[in-house]
Amino acid sequence: MAPITEVEGRRLALSNLDKVLYPASGFTKGEVLHYYATTAEALLPHLRDRPVSFLRYPDGPDGQVFFAKNVPPGTPEWVTTAEVPRSTGAARMVLVQDLPSLMWAANLVTEFHTPQWSAEAPEDADRLVFDLDPGAPANVVDCCRVALWLRERLAGDGIEAYAKTSGSKGLHLLAAVRGASSARTSEYAKGLAVEAERAMPDLVLHRMTRSLRPGKVFVDWSQNAARKTTAAPYTLRARPEPTVSTPVTWDEVAECRAPGRLEFRAQDIVPRLRDLGDLLAPLLDPGGAAALP
Repeated sequence: MAPITEVEGRRLALSNLDKVLYPASGFTKGEVLHYYATTAEALLPHLRDRPVSFLRYPDGPDGQVFFAKNVPPGTPEWVTTAEVPRSTGAARMVLVQDLPSLMWAANLVTEFHTPQWSAEAPEDADRLVFDLDPGAPANVVDCCRVALWLRERLAGDGIEAYAKTSGSKGLHLLAAVRGASSARTSEYAKGLAVEAERAMPDLVLHRMTRSLRPGKVFVDWSQNAARKTTAAPYTLRARPEPTVSTPVTWDEVAECRAPGRLEFRAQDIVPRLRDLGDLLAPLLDPGGAAALP
């Protein structure tokens, strides 16, 4: 029987705590749960009020990996859910609003992915995102060059961008926006991706065409679409090592000269939070959101 743990008055059955989920490092499910418990203060504000898509990997990244968007069977009644629009009709999804809900979800063994809108106002985008994805032999160093160009270009429109690692190969750029639909935000993001390709044709690609990807950075603007999601800040990723989608400073981006410089694992995050705080906290301030031009 799974041990029962009480989290802020909620009783949770946390199972298979000794199960190794990341064989390359021996990182266990218990350590996954400990990671989320110790980073919850930073993570939860970025999940709150956003319908969460779970990318589950219950047997580790080498096992079955699958998306779960609807409320999972057996979800406790105290976990908040919301009805959200989909192209196929309304669906009910989980909102991770508090520590008990986070620990319940983490026990499923999952990445956390969220859209660029909240459940309260699904018609309004409040985030702008660019996913910079390198095609080998390009790497995160090349992504950093593109990120710096995009940061300056966005600043020209009065939009302040923040960066985080994807937790995989690339970088994510995020900005708080207001007064625009997902369609308008996607249109704007695509326009900047096209501009970036024109400015750096040997490095940047704004189309997903796989035959064109080697050696270039794909500026994926499509995650601004209402139906799309992006890996949340601080989520663990289903990779060989317990890598984390980690906020980074612009100095770190500018000074990146080797791929390993911007690769962070679970054990790195609490010290970074202690030293730097949540570098994406400004995104949570509605007063800092910018209007698109």
